[in-house]
Amino acid sequence: MQISKVKIENFRLLKSLELDLEKELSLVIGKNNCGKTSLLSILDKFIGSKANVNTFSLDDFNIDFLRDLINRIEAEEDEEKESSTYLGISLMLFIKYDEGDDLSNISKLMLDLDPNHRTIVLKFEYRLIEEDLRKMRNDYKEFQDKQLIKKNVEIEDGKVENRGNIFLRDNHKKYFKLSKKSLGYDTETSTEIESEYIDLLKEKIAIEKVISFKMISAKRNVSNIDSDKTLSILSSNYYKKKEEKNQESEKIQEFKDILSRTDKHLNEVYNNLFEKIIEKVGMFGGIRKGDSNIKIVSTLQHKELLKDNTTVMYDHNGEHSLPENYNGLGYLNLISMIFEIELILSEFRFENKLNEEPANINLLFIEEPEAHTHPQMQYIFIKNIKDILNSASKGDDGKKFNLQTIITTHSCHITAESDFNDIKYFYKTNQNQVIAKNLKDLEKEYEKDKEISNFKFLKQYLTLHRAELFFADKAIFIEGDTERLLLPAMMKKIDQETDENPLLSQNISIVEVGAYSHIFEKFIAFIGIKSLIITDIDSAMKKVKKNEDGKEKIKIIKCRVSDEGAFTTTNASLKYFVNYSNYIVSQSFGKEVASTSEILISEPSEEVDILNFYSNLNYSERILLKDPETKKWLPSDGGNLLIIYQTSELNSLNIAYHARSFEDSFFHINRQFIIDNKESFKSLVNIKYFEDKEKDSYFLAEECVDKKPSFAMEILLNSKEINNKKHCNWDIPSYIKEGLLWLKNN
Repeated sequence: MQISKVKIENFRLLKSLELDLEKELSLVIGKNNCGKTSLLSILDKFIGSKANVNTFSLDDFNIDFLRDLINRIEAEEDEEKESSTYLGISLMLFIKYDEGDDLSNISKLMLDLDPNHRTIVLKFEYRLIEEDLRKMRNDYKEFQDKQLIKKNVEIEDGKVENRGNIFLRDNHKKYFKLSKKSLGYDTETSTEIESEYIDLLKEKIAIEKVISFKMISAKRNVSNIDSDKTLSILSSNYYKKKEEKNQESEKIQEFKDILSRTDKHLNEVYNNLFEKIIEKVGMFGGIRKGDSNIKIVSTLQHKELLKDNTTVMYDHNGEHSLPENYNGLGYLNLISMIFEIELILSEFRFENKLNEEPANINLLFIEEPEAHTHPQMQYIFIKNIKDILNSASKGDDGKKFNLQTIITTHSCHITAESDFNDIKYFYKTNQNQVIAKNLKDLEKEYEKDKEISNFKFLKQYLTLHRAELFFADKAIFIEGDTERLLLPAMMKKIDQETDENPLLSQNISIVEVGAYSHIFEKFIAFIGIKSLIITDIDSAMKKVKKNEDGKEKIKIIKCRVSDEGAFTTTNASLKYFVNYSNYIVSQSFGKEVASTSEILISEPSEEVDILNFYSNLNYSERILLKDPETKKWLPSDGGNLLIIYQTSELNSLNIAYHARSFEDSFFHINRQFIIDNKESFKSLVNIKYFEDKEKDSYFLAEECVDKKPSFAMEILLNSKEINNKKHCNWDIPSYIKEGLLWLKNN
């Protein structure tokens, strides 16, 4: 038995969220402020520690829902009757069971006894029915009449709050009511049936034996101040749980016997230790003849003894023990979580009366386990958590109970070491709505297009190197080391031009993907991240060569963009994203043209020139959005991807030139910079050619660059600072500057 799906409506950012849960562990990831904590909060409010009290506040209402609610109460009358509908916050839990499960606890929740239908839907609501809506509307009108106030009211510091907000903030609990239902479920359409339900509150049906929810919040009581004894208190709490449920345990009985014998020994010591003070009490008449003599005896309490008189120590090299607060917060956090997990699992097992079974489903929520821990410790945690939970959910008798765990994290290290199929990605859309995606569904996208090898590469690459993409707001995909080393400096140069939206203050991930950014296209679309692809135009031409047997063979070779015969590009990513079969070609091309693959196997013609097509594309035509129906990347002003490559550019001598590669374009506009610092550029061979005006930038890029990473480092080493502005003695190629400005301002 397991919770297979969670549906949430109108709670904070979670306007309409569907989240699939795995049977054992679900890892929920996503950027800040995308609803992960809200997920924990609504579970706690409906099925956790706050389930029996109304803890909802006005701030829990989704903004769009609240706006609609205010419009309703300010309206004269609803246009249509809403007797069958309601307004409110809701949580639905979809519980799947099979023939091997014990159904005794869920039998009262079943509306369908068909043995082939094995889904129960529990719905929890903070709801407003039509009758209460009418009452709220009338009360609101009276409230307005009494106050004689404007619609909007200034509250402080110039802030304005809607009068409806003020009314609801103080009064929403008068009209909204908690509700618990078991709904009907249509297995064929996989939809819940709202009109068929059992009212759990009215029928007094408890669900505690069906679902038990516990959590470990990110706000853990862990510090390393000298007076803190967090772990020691946890050890005492752990003993209490063990002692309460295992009174006859051999180990617990042995502990009590030792304490009893210790009491006898301490009594003898106390008689001697307190002898003189007792005599003095007698001198002041504290003891009258015939009264019982007072004495001080030992009454060790096993529970309090552990609480106040135990300390968790760290064994330092087997020679010296250090108290818990002498270690870093990371270790304290990790160890305290293990203690808390053990305590919670003990509560799951024994929450009901002694000798009763645990709940059918025990849901544990761990929020941000990475707090205070360094990356290596985060790796260790996620690698071992499944084993820890699996073994800890077994009792001393070896019998396992049903445990599901949700972990939320911002850690790319935890994400990188997690099972890909366990990951749930929370993504906030432009409409300020959160959606949840299963990463295992991404595999299906690649399978559909028969690109499973690309998926395997992506999965391995993300796992080992670039899990940070899940938490970035924007991404830059680059080809190699040169761009990777120089991009931060280029971003700095652009930031120095204006203080608005500085690139270096934005959450941008730079990812080196070679010439394979197209492999990431489904991933880019899947996570919806704003992306900039920096690539090369890689111009090429056909050349006839003879094989060893003397036969002629046509080969595609690199060349200048301006060379006669240059007609295509060898850049696979460029051809994928900007495939002109997806474009309505401008009038300069006369008509739509065939696909890239067709061009490569046919003779070039005057009508179709692939290279000319790319060279003449406007900036706006390279801003792309993936069409969800055709699965193609198409030009769109509101697109979330821009692909950039070399374009024609003027240098300081007013000479126009269209480069083929980054080095080619850099030399065209920064040739004098290289000449001025030629002694420092050890990575450049034949540097004398830079002063030869007959040698163009393409020649210099092909013949003079020995080691590209070293060349990039030498650019930085020879950069100068002028008027507190860095890297002022060289320029950014225009195509890169264009792309970075787009990313900066979007």
